[in-house]
Amino acid sequence: MKWQTGQRSDNVVDARGGGGGFGGRGPRLGLGGIAIVVVIGLLLGKSPMEMLGLVGQLGGQGGAVTAEQGAAPPANDEAADFVRVILGETETVWGEIFQQSGQQYQPPKLVLFSGSVESACGSASAASGPFYCPGDQQVYLDMSFFEDMKSQLGGGGDFAYAYVIAHEVGHHVQNLLGVSAQVQHARRSGQRVEGDGGLSVRQELQADCYAGVWAQHAEQKLHWLESGDVEQALSTATAIGDDRLQQQSQGTVVPDAFSHGTSRQRVRWFRAGFESGDPGRCDTFSAASL
Repeated sequence: MKWQTGQRSDNVVDARGGGGGFGGRGPRLGLGGIAIVVVIGLLLGKSPMEMLGLVGQLGGQGGAVTAEQGAAPPANDEAADFVRVILGETETVWGEIFQQSGQQYQPPKLVLFSGSVESACGSASAASGPFYCPGDQQVYLDMSFFEDMKSQLGGGGDFAYAYVIAHEVGHHVQNLLGVSAQVQHARRSGQRVEGDGGLSVRQELQADCYAGVWAQHAEQKLHWLESGDVEQALSTATAIGDDRLQQQSQGTVVPDAFSHGTSRQRVRWFRAGFESGDPGRCDTFSAASL
């Protein structure tokens, strides 16, 4: 992926270096451990973010950092520069898409952290993986997650990492469009949103589709993809499906505990967005079959 040609965002905040816990000197959960924590949380009726945040607090060796403690990334940091480019191109693509429908896109900030971080959604650790917080409209990323993708999933690659970032930005798009509020309302009213075919899965699959939409538009503009790049993203989508992670972590698949969708579903909806470039093709909430 020839990402160096992309536009760089000024909305990346570097809050690394201030936190302990996972990703610092303390212990870290692998992707299998993350899946176990998520499954336990769902069985207890807790949100995955709440459980992973608790794990981070219990395992941490120091206080969490906040976005306000950060600054712009250093100019010589190639990994941070990559993140700035991907975020910058999401700003361009979604800005144009929103403009076409007479709306104005408000881009999120992306907070780089290591160890643990404070967000409007609570404390989180590196074990949480990348996440979007609708409360402060910020994406949070500990780049050690990319190392886990390589070492534990046997995947990785620039376009795979770009897909992960674009997926979280997809959640920001959902927030701006009111989708996130509707899912949260259903959860707070006592409706079960997790499980195979549930609102949580549909929300995550739509974010996968939005990531594909972004990838299509960015490719048309920059022609930056190389041989094997798309396969990297599809391999990553396969590797982080609920069924795949559950099978790896506990040897069995529990559809009632699904929160993000199966490997097949994640690949299908990313493809739907990438092949069409049309966010209108991403209505997972009306789809009879995922």
